[in-house]
Amino acid sequence: MTREDDNFATSASRPDFAAIAGWVKPGAKVLDLGCGDGSLLRYLNKTRKTRGYGVEISDENILACTKNDVNVLQNDLETGLSGFESNSFDYVILSQTLQAMRHSERIMNEMLRVGREAIVTFPNFGYWRHRLELLNGRMPVSGALPYQWFDTPNIHLCTIADFEKFCRDYGMRILERVIMNSSDIIRVLPNWRGTLAVYRVERETSLRDIKAP
Repeated sequence: MTREDDNFATSASRPDFAAIAGWVKPGAKVLDLGCGDGSLLRYLNKTRKTRGYGVEISDENILACTKNDVNVLQNDLETGLSGFESNSFDYVILSQTLQAMRHSERIMNEMLRVGREAIVTFPNFGYWRHRLELLNGRMPVSGALPYQWFDTPNIHLCTIADFEKFCRDYGMRILERVIMNSSDIIRVLPNWRGTLAVYRVERETSLRDIKAP
């Protein structure tokens, strides 16, 4: 498989990667939190010539990153990003991980301390099929939310409207957003029709100092 074929296959299987790459400036310094096997960092390096690191806790994913030639550090995101200096990255990315964090405010605060901008993606709990499942008395299971209620890592699911209120309440300015359903961009009734939200944000004012319980 050629590099071009590899890039196409990656963007086809994860269309949010292309949306993220469209916002990242060539040569930027990037930190990817909860980076998994390093696919996003590898994609950004190939398409935007970025420099960066991933942060992962899983031994299996650490090994996968190493095999993919991705720089990775092992750390639990719940403990914060104290090992990184302020404004040391152009972009800090949290891709489909926000909903699994215990302290959403804290990690967003840290992202905007360490990076000049944050890029966040998450499944939209307000998607109409999810609402229909709830009306039928069941927790939703879909391509965006593939887990059953008893084995899901997701603990803080939110809608597009929830996240935008969160940004207003905690002093973040939304610079751009893309709402998707599979590879389609949703512009009409996004909170109803979109399955995945992708946001680019910056600090507007200091976020609240969130202390550990």
